[in-house]
Amino acid sequence: MTPSIKQLRYICAVAEHRHFSKAAEASHVTQSTLSAAIQELESQLGVVIFERSKKNVLITPLGERLVQQARIILGDVEDFVGLAKSHDELLAGEIRLGVIPTIGPFLLPRMLAKLRKEFPKLKLYLKEDLSAHLFQQLQQGQLDLLILALPYPLPEMETISLFKDEFLLCLPPGHCLEKLNQVKQQQLKGEKLLLLEEGHCLRDHALEACKLSTSDANLVYQGTSLHTLVQMVANGLGVTLLPAMSIGGDVLGDTHLPLKHFSNENVSREIGMAWRKSDPRREDYLRFAEFIKENAHVEVL
Repeated sequence: MTPSIKQLRYICAVAEHRHFSKAAEASHVTQSTLSAAIQELESQLGVVIFERSKKNVLITPLGERLVQQARIILGDVEDFVGLAKSHDELLAGEIRLGVIPTIGPFLLPRMLAKLRKEFPKLKLYLKEDLSAHLFQQLQQGQLDLLILALPYPLPEMETISLFKDEFLLCLPPGHCLEKLNQVKQQQLKGEKLLLLEEGHCLRDHALEACKLSTSDANLVYQGTSLHTLVQMVANGLGVTLLPAMSIGGDVLGDTHLPLKHFSNENVSREIGMAWRKSDPRREDYLRFAEFIKENAHVEVL
């Protein structure tokens, strides 16, 4: 018997949430309905996908492979539907866009009004999350597009670069580097460097851009957002790296913290867009990318 699309969605939901009740809630069904469908699938296939206990849910090694394949199948199903809905007019209909937290609040507000005016038939749905979660949803067809920082592993996806986003050094008041016009990466060695917590790719991109290893600086992974990092710097807890787009998005608020450019102009991250290679709306996405390039206007102070 062939597995149903619902069954594939259910196992992906459990794999994502590692909890049957939360997966059922996310799937808008009862837990008993979801559990019964997964048990039926396991019985049909003669395999065990999940190890169940009262405390947690574990995925078997074979289950991991099946879930990965299920995500690809669900993405293909969405592409099938997209092909049926495609037409000659670009950027019309629905696009579900995923964007990471260090980009979304600073890039999108400045261009959404113009996007609505230029493409009035476009219905843009936004989802903000970490790169890993967004990539899973893109695979499964829950999202159509991602805007994120590159490089990032995106197998079976097509990517396009949008623009470079410079990193600036944010200092607490009275810091010894404040008098310099520009700073060098090596001057961060020994500094207490405040970065976002585990899971945020901005941390890795910032370290790579500054050519720093974990032994070069006193790294503190505490921030949950760029706004949190700014407040930590304002309280004299260390220095941080801020992308230029966040400065233009007023991440500093009323702190008036000093900012310094690096003498190496390559201290930046690459902002890009990704979609499934199998998605038939490639021309729409390329046009959307061009729109972003034309309207991003990331100011470098």
